[in-house]
Amino acid sequence: MVEQTTKRAKRSVLHRQRKEEEKNAPKLEARAVARNIRISPRKVRSIVNAIRGKDVGTALQLLEFSPKKSARLVHKVLRSAISNAENNYGMSIDTLYVQNAVVDDGPRMKRLWQRGRGRADIQQKRFSHITVVVRDRSREGGVATEQSPQERGEE
Repeated sequence: MVEQTTKRAKRSVLHRQRKEEEKNAPKLEARAVARNIRISPRKVRSIVNAIRGKDVGTALQLLEFSPKKSARLVHKVLRSAISNAENNYGMSIDTLYVQNAVVDDGPRMKRLWQRGRGRADIQQKRFSHITVVVRDRSREGGVATEQSPQERGEE
C-alpha cells in the first residue's frame, strides 16, 4: 500500500481562515431582533408581510401611519436595523430595503380561565420574536429594483 504524505490542515486552522474571510468580506445586510414581545405573532405577521421587500423609507411611512400596536413595535425594530446598518457597517440609508422580516413564536404564559360548574380552561398569552433584516442595494452584485405591478404584467 502506498501511504500519502500530504498533510491536511487542522480543523481549527481552517475554521480560523474561514472566520477571517467572513470578517473581511463586505457586509451586505444588517439585522435587528426584538425578543419576547408581548403580542401574538398572528397579529404582527400582517404588518410584517406588508413591509417585506419594500424600500426603508416606504416601510417606515407605512408603519408610522398604521393604527395597530404591532406596527409601532415593528417600526421600532426596523429603526434599530437601519441604525445598525448605518453605524456598524457604514451603509447609506437611501439604498436600504427590507430584505427579510420574520415573526416567530416566543414563550407562552399559561393562565387559568375560570368557567362554569367548577371547570377551568387554559388561556395562553403568547409572545413574539420579531426579526428585521435590511440589505444595501448598492453593494449587491446584481442591483435589484422593485417593480411596479404594470412592469410585472399585473393589474
